Amino acid sequence: MPSVEVENESIPPVLAGTVIMVRPASFGANPQTRASNRFQGRGEGDEIREAARREFDQLVFNLDRAGIAVLILEDTLYPSKPDAVFPNNWFSTDNTGRIFLYPMQAPNRRSERRISDLKHLLETHGYAVHEVIDISHWERQGLALEGTGSLVLDRVRQVAYACRSVRTCTEPFEEWTRYTGYKPIEFTALGPDRMPIYHTNVMLALGREFAVLGESLVTDPQERTYLRHHLENSGLELLLLDPEVIGRFGANILHLEGSKGAVIAMSETARAALGTSMAGRLERYGNLVVTPIPTIEHAGGGSVRCMLGEIFLPRVQNRGPGGFRAGLPGKSSLVAAVPTR
Repeated sequence: MPSVEVENESIPPVLAGTVIMVRPASFGANPQTRASNRFQGRGEGDEIREAARREFDQLVFNLDRAGIAVLILEDTLYPSKPDAVFPNNWFSTDNTGRIFLYPMQAPNRRSERRISDLKHLLETHGYAVHEVIDISHWERQGLALEGTGSLVLDRVRQVAYACRSVRTCTEPFEEWTRYTGYKPIEFTALGPDRMPIYHTNVMLALGREFAVLGESLVTDPQERTYLRHHLENSGLELLLLDPEVIGRFGANILHLEGSKGAVIAMSETARAALGTSMAGRLERYGNLVVTPIPTIEHAGGGSVRCMLGEIFLPRVQNRGPGGFRAGLPGKSSLVAAVPTR
């Protein structure tokens, strides 16, 4: 019988080379999230759903071509899940083999948590899942913490940044930090309409060597100064964005590293908003993978980063008679699916 080993978990990866994406079955503007998400417009029906699937498939293609491995989890038709295309809100992973499940603010988003299907997909492709930590119990108290939408993580320094809102609440954040040991940094940020920014990842992004921040949206001067100094003292190049750029998803970007090197995934809307100068500064840290997703952005109120669930789990090494080792990195991008049921 072949022996099974797990890769060394002691050194946490900074950038993911594999992401989970959920191909939407019932995409459309979610009435239960509109009040808290000022980025969200309106739109539903067959044409919207088809357009969203085309945009999804184009993003998968662009990431695969750039060397990023994509695992596709097919959405289920029932119950209807208009925001299923944004899986990073309900789960995250770490290099110790843990999956975290998060409390969601909108009741109709809670059925997106499909842990059995997620584990099956991951384990089928050589990832070790040692533990599932479910903190969704906070929903019973009306409190939410929506994954890496709410949490922007510095995995090198183990710092978690969180912008307070009805979708990012202190109590579940504190429980998450007790599990992970991360240092919590909370702040309040308001949009031009003085409504809270619904998710941290639309106004802050952390790459390996850079941070993108909508600093002027942070309302408290002390919090603003502390946040800026903390990012600068982390040795990151700090790139400040105007509110108009934030409103066009300029910070909703993700630094990844696959078989062809580092990339920064973003939407066409974000790239246009960033402009030539800021995009040029980002290109020093990775090739820009730019994809038009206007339907998903308008009706869903989220952009490329929201569509990507990073996989940091250790890989299982299966050493059989022929020396087979599952999941060797750096060969080719992986696209797989769990069928709709």
